[in-house]
Amino acid sequence: MKIDYLILGGYQTNCYILRNPSTSLRVKDSSCRAETRQAKDCLIIDPGLEAGELIDFLTEQKLNPVAVVLTHGHIDHIAGVAVLRSRFPEIKVYIHNLDAEMLTEPNINLSAMSGSAFVTEAEDVSLKERDIIDLAGVKLLVLHTPGHTPGGISLYSKEDGVAFVGDTLFADSIGRTDFPGGSMSQLLTSVREKLFTLPEETKVYPGHGPATTIAAEKAHNPFF
Repeated sequence: MKIDYLILGGYQTNCYILRNPSTSLRVKDSSCRAETRQAKDCLIIDPGLEAGELIDFLTEQKLNPVAVVLTHGHIDHIAGVAVLRSRFPEIKVYIHNLDAEMLTEPNINLSAMSGSAFVTEAEDVSLKERDIIDLAGVKLLVLHTPGHTPGGISLYSKEDGVAFVGDTLFADSIGRTDFPGGSMSQLLTSVREKLFTLPEETKVYPGHGPATTIAAEKAHNPFF
C-alpha cells in the first residue's frame, strides 16, 4: 500500500490517500508505439475542512478517487466531501451508520456552531463493525471505535500493518469526548479492546498530529 497524506484546513486534519503501487494503469496510443499513463484509482480517508490542496494533489498525481471513507462525521473531517463529489461525480462516500446523519445535520456535525452550517448528500455506503472495504487495490477492516462520536471507526490493514484511527487515538493522547455523542468510557474501551489488541508494531495514523505505533501508545499514553 502506498500512503500519501496532506494536512488540510484550519483544524490541521490529516487526509490520507491510499493506493496499490503495483497496479499502475497504462494504455498504448493509437499507433501502438507509446504508452501514456491513465488516472490511477485511489481511496481517500477524511478529506478535511478545505479540499483544494487535495484536488490539486489528485490532479498532479493523475489519481482517480473511487471512494472517500470518513472515520467520523465532524465538520473538520467531512467538509471536503462536497468538493470531491463536485469534481469526481462517481465517487462513493462511506461512513458508519451511527454517524451517517452528521452528513446532513449541521447541529451534530458541529458546523452550525461556527456560523457556517454545512450539509451534503447522504452517504452511498453505511459501514458497520467488521465490514471489509476492498477498493483501489486496498483492503481495510472496519473497527467500530466509538467515544469521540457514536459512529467513529478505525480502518486496519493486517497485510500492511497499519491502522487509520481518526480522532480515537493520538500520539500520547486521545480524542475529545465533550462534544455531543461523546463518551470517555466508550473511547477508552474502544482503544483498549479494538486498537491495543492489534499487533504492537502496527503503525497508527491519526486524524491529527504525527503517526505513532500501538507499542508506543501502550507504553507511554498517559490515558492508559
